Amino acid sequence: MPHPQIRHERCKGCGLCVDACPKHVIQMSRKINQQGYFYADVVNESECTGCKLCAVACPDVGIDVYGRKRGDPK
Repeated sequence: MPHPQIRHERCKGCGLCVDACPKHVIQMSRKINQQGYFYADVVNESECTGCKLCAVACPDVGIDVYGRKRGDPK
């Protein structure tokens, strides 16, 4: 199962990843990072298809999408 990982401290809250995700896996958090920005967060990981559109859209290179989590069945 693919899963996106967001580096919250790199996020500047532009929301491009939210707009790019066709499955609404990512939303903006109500929490603020150390830079003072509301950051993107994964909210619906089970819907992720692994398309990586969120990672491509991120201007801060703050998102990685991995093929499966450690411990997931092959």
